[in-house]
Amino acid sequence: MTVEAYLNPDFGWSERLIFFAVTMAGCLICVFLIIGGTALSASAARGAARKALFFKRSHNFVQRFYEMMISGSSVMFFSCSYVILNHIYSLAQEGAGGAGIDAFVGIWESWKDFILLLLICLSCVLNTVLDRFVIPLKKIDKSEKASIRLLAMFYVILILIYLNFIGDESEYSPVMMYYLGLMVGRFVYFDASFSDFIEAIVNAFKNIPLLILGMGLMGALTNFGFKAGYLLERNYYIVGIFYTHIFILAAIFIIHLSHILNLFIKKPEGYEEGTKESRESAKEYRQEAYSEEAYDEESYDEEPYDEDGGYDEYDGEEEYYGDGYEEYEDDGDWEELK
Repeated sequence: MTVEAYLNPDFGWSERLIFFAVTMAGCLICVFLIIGGTALSASAARGAARKALFFKRSHNFVQRFYEMMISGSSVMFFSCSYVILNHIYSLAQEGAGGAGIDAFVGIWESWKDFILLLLICLSCVLNTVLDRFVIPLKKIDKSEKASIRLLAMFYVILILIYLNFIGDESEYSPVMMYYLGLMVGRFVYFDASFSDFIEAIVNAFKNIPLLILGMGLMGALTNFGFKAGYLLERNYYIVGIFYTHIFILAAIFIIHLSHILNLFIKKPEGYEEGTKESRESAKEYRQEAYSEEAYDEESYDEEPYDEDGGYDEYDGEEEYYGDGYEEYEDDGDWEELK
């Protein structure tokens, strides 16, 4: 089987543009669903606190979704490479020969496991290059990336299980066993405690909605591609799924670097990431809860109420604004209570 057999000659530039437009629309729909869900979750806060919370969470969740698709594409690269190499080996076993094929058979039979390990390492390198340089994701931290990458393995395993279920001719069991081993190793390792195990499970399950969203996007686009004749069934479904992921990455690249989402996720005025102002904006909701407008004049006394159940005399040295707020010192400086 030649390389041309894995390509569709009828999938020209016009068809690619149509498929890319559909992919772009699907990615935008997913992003807007994430933004809408974030707006609902941030609606409990008020004023500047709500705006700051919506801004921060929206970028974080959207970039988690990007990481899910990037990691899934990287893992799919390894899976698709294995299927193609294994198919070439099977053809050679059936009599398709040649100098190059015979040399490949010898290498595959002797170094198969090391080649698979190399492909896994290459998929990790590809993942890092994509989410750090090509599509830089700066709104998620290392622990969030680790949880998403773990979930991406499960994402690909679900795809492979489905392909086995519908009767694809390829052999996916070795690939699934490799990634199941990696997932188990991620959850259970030699010095892990039970609390570490529970924390890993919880972090993974927090991103289940993104997994469902990614599966839905990939499934809808792949189904459209096969029905429209853009993807071929004869060269294995997994190759068509890998093509779909390439288009998804291209759409994410354009959406991310065009900053089009800034039209819908507007930065609050005066908000700076990691500054005192951004931290104080997160406290504003609590401040408003204790403001004079929230209570009538009879609902509180002028004298502060102590923990022992009585009133303390106001000594003029401290201002009471609720837990975690500021204390006025004699030298005129304000300090944030720890």
